[in-house]
Amino acid sequence: MDKAFMARAIRLSLENVDSGRGGPFGAVIVNDNRIVAEGANRVTVNHDPTAHAEVIAIRQACHTLGVFQLKDCEIYTSCEPCPMCLGAIYWARLSRVYYASLAGDAVQAGFDDSLIYGELAKPLSERSIPMHQLMREEALAAFHAWKNFPHKTAY
Repeated sequence: MDKAFMARAIRLSLENVDSGRGGPFGAVIVNDNRIVAEGANRVTVNHDPTAHAEVIAIRQACHTLGVFQLKDCEIYTSCEPCPMCLGAIYWARLSRVYYASLAGDAVQAGFDDSLIYGELAKPLSERSIPMHQLMREEALAAFHAWKNFPHKTAY
């Protein structure tokens, strides 16, 4: 763990607020003790609800390193990751997460993810956004094709 990496993530979050480009979140991804990617929240400026600092940093790190898994990398983020970012972190297979502020601190600043955590715990039929299954059998064809595709890259 290196405090300089966390300090950079925090600095990115502060610079982002000061510049008016987005919310108070920053993240850096480190590989072999060097920063390979940085991200700051760009949700409002990019008109993209997925443009969280961690997601931006993950995308940049994968592009820079030419990989889709970051097994040998760590992420330093200015705040405990939200449910979406946590999912992205697991999909990217980052080896470790360091975070500064807590999700509760983000709530105090107006960023509350408790609705999402609550929704994930509910059965599909009880979620606030109605979810309806359609054409399952037709969609299964893609999974069958994947299972039988000889040149797939497993992930």
